[in-house]
Amino acid sequence: MKLRFAPSPTGLLHAGNARLAVANWLLARRHGGTFVLRLDDTDTERTKPEFIAAIDEDLSWLGLDWDERFAQSSRLDLYASAADRLKASKRLYPCFESEEELTAKRERRRREGKAPVYDREALRMTPEQLERALANGKQPYWRFMLSPRAVQWQDAVLGKRQVKLQAISDPVLIRADGSPLYTFTSVVDDLETGVTHVVRGEDHVTNTGIQIDLYEALGGNASRLTFGHLPLLTDMDGGPLSKRLGAISLRHLRRDGIEPAALVGYLAALGTSVDPVPGTPRALAKDYDLSRVSHSSARFDMRQLLALNRRVLHEASFESVRDRLPENADGEAWDAIRGNLDLMREAPAWIDVIRGTIIPPVQENEREFLRAALDNLPAEPWNEYTWAGWVEALKPITGRKGKALFLPLRVALTGEEHGPDLKTLLPLIGRERAVRRLTLSAN
Repeated sequence: MKLRFAPSPTGLLHAGNARLAVANWLLARRHGGTFVLRLDDTDTERTKPEFIAAIDEDLSWLGLDWDERFAQSSRLDLYASAADRLKASKRLYPCFESEEELTAKRERRRREGKAPVYDREALRMTPEQLERALANGKQPYWRFMLSPRAVQWQDAVLGKRQVKLQAISDPVLIRADGSPLYTFTSVVDDLETGVTHVVRGEDHVTNTGIQIDLYEALGGNASRLTFGHLPLLTDMDGGPLSKRLGAISLRHLRRDGIEPAALVGYLAALGTSVDPVPGTPRALAKDYDLSRVSHSSARFDMRQLLALNRRVLHEASFESVRDRLPENADGEAWDAIRGNLDLMREAPAWIDVIRGTIIPPVQENEREFLRAALDNLPAEPWNEYTWAGWVEALKPITGRKGKALFLPLRVALTGEEHGPDLKTLLPLIGRERAVRRLTLSAN
């Protein structure tokens, strides 16, 4: 089994890209296959070195490695050779119509009640007309002549699928400037590198029909290929993900504190009836199965992803996150705060509450209460029972209980209205910091 993930380095990877990368990697690893990273970089104007570097970085962050890696820009000779074979077999033919002429043709066919497909007028050019066009400086682009048939395959996700090639315009494979297009280069690469399984988005179903025809025209046996098309992701309102969350790059999610184990686990289960669980790609590979993917679009729910992220952080050991915490963090502090974190970026502020110097807000209406709390602050040493003993002692003294008792103390000690359990935090904060913060909040 050999699979490939083929991003275009014209932008940053987003959630939709990552889902395809995860699916291909998990299948390859489950079945002992080969995972290929192919950079579709023939769009030289939009391809940027920084996007290539970002793809490598993002995949590595997710925990996805690759067995082979190549860029299409290094294989132009292969595409030229394949084009020559298609030209020799009369399956690749030159065209000269401008975009304006093609638009006019499509409109005319619509008015006539015909499908707006290319009419193959270029095939009717005589050798003399072709020579004259070339002599006049016109550069042709090249179309692939589709077979007059319906292409069928058993899709690993969607079941039986069929594409009627007669209803599709002959696709352009080579631009007038000589650069090859994705439809062409992808097939040449899949054939030449021995790809056996193509797993991609449902928006490629029609393209698959074309590529099977092209694959066979180049001498390949399409029956050896397995296709699987994942239904596209939507946002929570059912709209196209690409218009909203799909534009959120993996770099953005990583910067915001999403853990790779949460994202991989979520993407691996998205669109299936299986409850998502966080995990490394290698741990998830043994159970991954394309047959579990629903035929319906899956909704990308950020709330569910955050729930998985919380789970990862709550279970994380200090050693596993040590390099991402402030220098003054230690195991005790991490154990105290991890159960309260949604995102890793929240951790430094809580470490500062425990080990640093924070300035709590002044609580003008709570001055008398805070001074009473300060006067009755227990002597050290402190332990997990200190908080309970302190607030119990304050109840008869202040006449307070519940929120009226707990909240002013929490705000004074942490600067926040919510957070980790104070029975755990208070001994770590220590009496010296507690005195200073109570004093500041009461002034």
